[in-house]
Amino acid sequence: MKIINEVKDAKTIAIGGHVRPDGDCVCSVMALYRYLQKELPEARIDVYLEKPAEVFACIPGIEDIRSDFQTQQVYDVFIALDCNDERLGNALPIYRKAGRRINIDHHISNTGCGDLNIIEPQRSSTAELLYDLMDPQKVDEEIAKAVYIGIAHDTGVFRYSNTSPHTLETAAKLLAFGFDFSELIEKTFFEKTYVQTQIMGRAVLESVRFMNDRCIVSMVTRRMMEFYQVSTKDLDGIVNQLQVVSGVDCAIFMYEIGTLEYKVSMRSNGKVNVADVAVKFGGGGHVRAAGCTMNGTYHDNINNLSREIAGQLKKQKEQA
Repeated sequence: MKIINEVKDAKTIAIGGHVRPDGDCVCSVMALYRYLQKELPEARIDVYLEKPAEVFACIPGIEDIRSDFQTQQVYDVFIALDCNDERLGNALPIYRKAGRRINIDHHISNTGCGDLNIIEPQRSSTAELLYDLMDPQKVDEEIAKAVYIGIAHDTGVFRYSNTSPHTLETAAKLLAFGFDFSELIEKTFFEKTYVQTQIMGRAVLESVRFMNDRCIVSMVTRRMMEFYQVSTKDLDGIVNQLQVVSGVDCAIFMYEIGTLEYKVSMRSNGKVNVADVAVKFGGGGHVRAAGCTMNGTYHDNINNLSREIAGQLKKQKEQA
């Protein structure tokens, strides 16, 4: 199936992704935007997304993103990428009004929210899945860059277990366009500002191990973010840094987004299914990477997460 066959008769198309968009989300949205612009030059195509982190300024067309979400336009088609409708944030009313809704995602927790649902958990990223839905003859260097960066971000630059032979085959096809992939990865994935490094260092310094040192947790408050003059976008990578601690099976990072409200990110080496944990609290994700939003005190939230993690580890021990 090719995506163009599903939208070729549409005069107006909207594309959106999840709140607090990560690399896969931003790059998938922009890759599809550029692709449909080429394929349907007469159609009106708009992108609705929260303002991405500055590191993605190198993505062609990023300046076209609409982050105001104020529109009376009823679109013929709305394509939601890398999430279900509940995570579209302020774009949700636009999605619901659309004549046809298409949902494209790779998260196993997505049960489908569109008139057409393309959910393939075996793909490493929505970007990889999206490339499968494109005509490779119509993909240019700008589209290839966006797809490549999206895949790289969701695979930890091809280090995570979701990297498959198909993932690497897709990446090889994209690299054939000849762009400087090394610089793109350095700029969008590894490079950090001084204050980003400071807040990461603070989070690692104040981290705590528990459950016989098999889990590690850290937290950043709004006051800390104000002190370092950082936003939530500057917190990317902290949970991954916690995960690399030797002997840790599960890393948890929380940051305060409101009074008694926290955004939770979890990473696992596979011994803990963090997607199952996240689903218990209204979130989702993958076996090794998942997240959710939780209400309550920091310690109450940790206790609730710990209970779910301990339950999994206990069951594994009983089955061993």
